Amino acid sequence: MVESLVVTLLPVLFLTVLFQGGERFRHRNIDIDGEPPINRTLFYTSKYLIVLLWAAMSLRSWGIILPIEISQELKWLSLFLWVSGFALLFAGRFGLGDSFRIGSPKEATSLTVNGLFRLSRNPMYLGVFSTLLASFLYTLNPLIFCLAAFIVVVHHKIVLAEEQYLQRVFGEEFVRYCSRVRRYL
Repeated sequence: MVESLVVTLLPVLFLTVLFQGGERFRHRNIDIDGEPPINRTLFYTSKYLIVLLWAAMSLRSWGIILPIEISQELKWLSLFLWVSGFALLFAGRFGLGDSFRIGSPKEATSLTVNGLFRLSRNPMYLGVFSTLLASFLYTLNPLIFCLAAFIVVVHHKIVLAEEQYLQRVFGEEFVRYCSRVRRYL
């Protein structure tokens, strides 16, 4: 039961943080919904699919769907990736502070280069990728694998488009940052 609670509460808490943060931003007249840096349909489809895969893992943890037995080692590895992924998501979200947007900002923000962003330019995407891998390993479902692969490909395209945006906005400061810090790991 503890396992199911942890698996379920992490995405619920993260989504709560996102939605409450969005409300806080709106009260300050800041639009948390930036411009999608790639095709709008692909962008939002990939975001909603993430939540679907998180739900699949949560439902599997309660034994509701996909009742496939996995080894204890695989289960613990997937739970480690799940918790680690959400730790990166939370730390990245809070580390970005007022610069956080879903998409490219419509107004001026600052370039965040401290905290986790000293180690990776995209710790939140790493967190998402970790939770997607965890979902597949926990369910061993080929559809989950295919959806996770699709999400990773789309999010890599998002990262590349965001990097172009950041280079236009922050210029040499972003170029120096890229020379010091890797895209993912």
